[in-house]
Amino acid sequence: MTTASNKPTHRAYAVTKRADKSRWQEIGAAWSHKDGKGFNLKLDYLPLNGAELVLRVPDAAETAAADAATPAIEGGF
Repeated sequence: MTTASNKPTHRAYAVTKRADKSRWQEIGAAWSHKDGKGFNLKLDYLPLNGAELVLRVPDAAETAAADAATPAIEGGF
């Protein structure tokens, strides 16, 4: 299930840590289920080399930029 708007509710990131720095690479998106008990996850890339997989609610600027650059996904899972 996806939300009525088909817009992702979370962004997926691969986070790699080296010394004191962390690199956050956006690798996909997630949609929360209508019942609030799960997510559908679409990954454009797979995290490698021991990266952590992190889901975060996008901030307003990320949402606006993604809406301008990405067409809505049709259908659902």
